Amino acid sequence: MNDQTIPLAGVVGWPIAHSLSPRLHGHWLKRYNLPGFYVPIGLKPQDFETGIRALPKLGFRGINLTLPYKESIMAMADNITDRASLIGAANTVFFRENGTISADNTDGYGFLENLRQNAPGWNVQQGPALVLGAGGASRAIISALINAGAPEIRLANRTRQRSEILKDQFGARITITDWNRASDAAEDTALIVNTTALGMVGKPDLPFSLEHAPETALVTDIVYAPIETPLLEEARVRGNPTVDGLGMLLFQALPGFEAWFGQRPEVDEALRKAILTP
Repeated sequence: MNDQTIPLAGVVGWPIAHSLSPRLHGHWLKRYNLPGFYVPIGLKPQDFETGIRALPKLGFRGINLTLPYKESIMAMADNITDRASLIGAANTVFFRENGTISADNTDGYGFLENLRQNAPGWNVQQGPALVLGAGGASRAIISALINAGAPEIRLANRTRQRSEILKDQFGARITITDWNRASDAAEDTALIVNTTALGMVGKPDLPFSLEHAPETALVTDIVYAPIETPLLEEARVRGNPTVDGLGMLLFQALPGFEAWFGQRPEVDEALRKAILTP
C-alpha cells in the first residue's frame, strides 16, 4: 500500500455492533502510538462481495471476518493458506498491493497460544484431548491440535453426522464419542475443550460432567461471556487447571494486527482489562 496513506483495517460482519475487535485493536494502536484506524463494518449479505472488493480501494490493508462471513470469503480469495483451506473458513484477510485477496484462519493459532501462555506446564502431546462440538471453531481447534502433535482427539457432538465429517477429514486420530457419553470419554484425557456456545450467557447449560476426568486434565472453554463458565467453575472447584476463552480471541487477532500496522503486539493483563472493562 502507499506509505503516505493512513493504515486502515476493520472487522466485517452482520450484525457487527457486538464485536470486541475494535476495542482490542484500538487498545494496541493507542498503546504503541501507531497511526491507523480499525473500524467495525456492517455489510448485509447481498452487499458482501461488492463491499469487500471496495475496501482495498479505500485504503484498507485487511480485515477480520465474523459471522456470517468466515466461509463466504473463501470463494472470493485469490490466495488461501493451507490451514484456512483445511478448516474451510477464514477470519483474517490481507489485501495485497496488486489487488489480490489473501485469506487465513488464525483461530487455531489463537487457541494454542492462549493455552501456552496461561497453562505453561501443559503439553499437547501428553495425552488425549476431548473436544465438545463439531462446528467451525471445533474444526480450527482440531486442526491446530493435530498439527501440534495431539496423540488422540475424542470428538463429541449433538449430531453424530457432523463428527463423522470431521473424522473423514482429519483421519485416524479422531475417535467419535456419542454426545450422551461425552463425560465418560473424559477419562485419562490431558485436555478438555468446549467449542460449543452451551454455557454462554443466554444459552442452555452444557450437559457434561468432569466426574470421570483426571484432576490433571486442562479444561478450557472458547466461551468468554461469562469469563468463568459453569464448566470452568466445576473444573476450578475440583482442582483442574483451567484457561478461559478470552485469550483465544486476543491471540487470534495478533497476526493480522502485525501485518496491517507493522507492530507485533503483546497479549497481557492490560489488554484483558481493556477488553473486559465496559
